Amino acid sequence: MAHIVIIGNGISGVTAARHIRKMSDKKITIVSAETDYFFSRTALMYVYMGHMKFEHTQPYENWFWEKNRIELKHGFVSKVDHRHSKIEFSNGDIMAYDKLIIAVGSKPNKFGWPGQDLEGVMGMYHKQDLESLEKYAPTNKVCKRAVIVGGGLIGIELAEMLHSRDIPVTFLVRENSFWNGVLPAGESEMINRHIQNHHIDLRLGVNLKEILADETGKAKAVVIQETGEIIDCDVVGLTAGVIPNIDFLKDSGIDLGRGVKVNRFLETNIPNIYAIGDCAEQHEAIGLRRPIEAVWYTGRMMGETVAQTICGNRLEYKPGHWFNSAKFLDIEYQTYGWVFAKPKAYEKQFHWKHVDDTKCITVSYHNETNEFLGINTFGIRMRHEVFDRWLTEKKKVDFVMQHLGEANFDPELYTRYEAEILSAFSKSQLQTT
Repeated sequence: MAHIVIIGNGISGVTAARHIRKMSDKKITIVSAETDYFFSRTALMYVYMGHMKFEHTQPYENWFWEKNRIELKHGFVSKVDHRHSKIEFSNGDIMAYDKLIIAVGSKPNKFGWPGQDLEGVMGMYHKQDLESLEKYAPTNKVCKRAVIVGGGLIGIELAEMLHSRDIPVTFLVRENSFWNGVLPAGESEMINRHIQNHHIDLRLGVNLKEILADETGKAKAVVIQETGEIIDCDVVGLTAGVIPNIDFLKDSGIDLGRGVKVNRFLETNIPNIYAIGDCAEQHEAIGLRRPIEAVWYTGRMMGETVAQTICGNRLEYKPGHWFNSAKFLDIEYQTYGWVFAKPKAYEKQFHWKHVDDTKCITVSYHNETNEFLGINTFGIRMRHEVFDRWLTEKKKVDFVMQHLGEANFDPELYTRYEAEILSAFSKSQLQTT
């Protein structure tokens, strides 16, 4: 019986295991050094905020794995030996495989800052990060101030978590406006104001120089690169993006870039070895998508795709139209299609913002054909399936604006803004003709 070994028990690896089991009787082993059982990584923040317990983040009961004949091994893989089709563990154990799926995810970026490995310094990606946060920032009496380094989705989540326990937060962002490499200016500036309105000390255009230690080897302060200012703190969150967790593969013979290089079938250069999730790097671009995508839903899709290939139905990975969602404190964010921070030569953008400064949309469309290219929406929930269909059908922007109400996901008694948005769009069109 073929033995499928999956390194990593995140959404990608677990999805692959579940779908392989649905389609076959192959032996399946999931290996992880993080936790014994799969959990929802995106729910970690809600454990710290008191909305749920950690066991509530586990989608499957502990008996699920044995019942479905999916073996679990807790251990750290130190080496992949593809010549002998085996993996080696840090404790000396060896496991043979017939096919290997690498689904090891990412780890927080570190840029060689002095003090980056001190006690009280952490990312916010793994369960161990949550445990460290509970240890060093259980209350605002223990943690008088936290400093977060790096703006982005993980950074804003960590800020919200700490804010929920009334812990003062200083937020260091090297860009001149929050996440302005992704968001158009109007959206980015609105989020700046929203962060500041929550009494978070947002510092734009600054970089971390070093983290200072106290006499016990714990972080006690950070130093700002540009000014030399010292900010006392008890916790430092490193949230300057993530990088594929592939150090253990450097001498494996597997082709590596920033991640594990794969083709459209998620195959590596080594037969019978695959990579999925946010450790996988596409050899060739898929449309405008980035070669590595640290997004939950693409990890799930890769798991489903690779399972088909392993079970005899060789299937190309096709993620479809780009979409994502997140939350900036109280403001929900969704994006469908492509809306660039700086419009492309062919792209025109319409931006609308409500007077309360917590709701806005930006619609992108082709400046010659008027084809709808994408939308960002803040504070107004929209339906994914509607925009996905409109993007596939290449609808014109006028159609989208006139039918925006069909995409609204908010409950019946919520205020609707489509008429106001359409009126503003119509005025903008008149001004440009």
